[in-house]
Amino acid sequence: MRALITGVCGFAGSHLADYLLTHTDLEVYGTDIVSGGANIAHIRDDLELIVGDMSDAEVASEILSQANADYVFHLAAQAFVPLSWSNPWQTMENNIRSQLNILQIMVDSGVRPKVLVVGSADEYGMILPDELPVTEDTPLRPYSPYAVSKIAQDMLGYQYFVSHGLPIVRVRPFNHIGTRQSPAFVTSDFANQIAEIEDGRREPRLLVGNLEAKRDFTDVRDMVRGYYLALERGEDGEVYNLGAERASSIREALEALLEMSEAQIDVVQDPSRMRPSDVPVVVSDCSKFRQRTGWRATVNLRESLREILDYWRERVKEDKGGR
Repeated sequence: MRALITGVCGFAGSHLADYLLTHTDLEVYGTDIVSGGANIAHIRDDLELIVGDMSDAEVASEILSQANADYVFHLAAQAFVPLSWSNPWQTMENNIRSQLNILQIMVDSGVRPKVLVVGSADEYGMILPDELPVTEDTPLRPYSPYAVSKIAQDMLGYQYFVSHGLPIVRVRPFNHIGTRQSPAFVTSDFANQIAEIEDGRREPRLLVGNLEAKRDFTDVRDMVRGYYLALERGEDGEVYNLGAERASSIREALEALLEMSEAQIDVVQDPSRMRPSDVPVVVSDCSKFRQRTGWRATVNLRESLREILDYWRERVKEDKGGR
């Protein structure tokens, strides 16, 4: 059997490839719009990388035909929320067009791989205190263009299941963190700054945004294991939350990272890092998915943060050595 991961060179995509190659017998194919990347350098010889832009319908058709996959994990997307504020149309087009191509090609060609549609906890948007923890029935109140684009992906998945009987499972992952994540995201940003301070490349001032927001942080390795189980055991047409089911403040994550460093660091709030909208507390209820698959998040937050910090320390050393 074969699996196709769109966006395999990305953060979650590369970790999913790791998981499938290590824990399953699936042949792994992946797509990216460039010929390769650092995130998959360690497994480049173990998977088939197909270069092409899935937002082009002809290219997408060629890729699906070449991969001839039994499972399609559609992870390719623009995932940085602030970018969706500055360029909303690019986010909408990027996130909707590729998925729509995949689903329509399945209808037109008659091929029926099982497809994972990856939404986001951001679909829930402005969550009210009495709605915690968040279930799949919590109302969707998107507060960013990115969130709207993920709702569109989510609903397209449902519509193509209902209208065409396509074997589609949808997931709404909550915040996932880990090695290889861009420093545009909060825990990687903090760890990168700390690593550069320790190396003397940055003044001992760590810039932060809102530290009081509480988020449901899940290690990316737990998350991609959930993605696999969603296609293995999930019910077609259904949607499932994936998260750690506990809320930790961004301040807690920062303090844990600072405790792992011997450097004396001042924390400075940077107004440019504040988002136009920020939900105070987000925590998931994943009981629906657990009852179906037995999955739950197992990696604790401190372990994830330690590995993220060590990853950025190594990156900083590598960058220094390359100069």
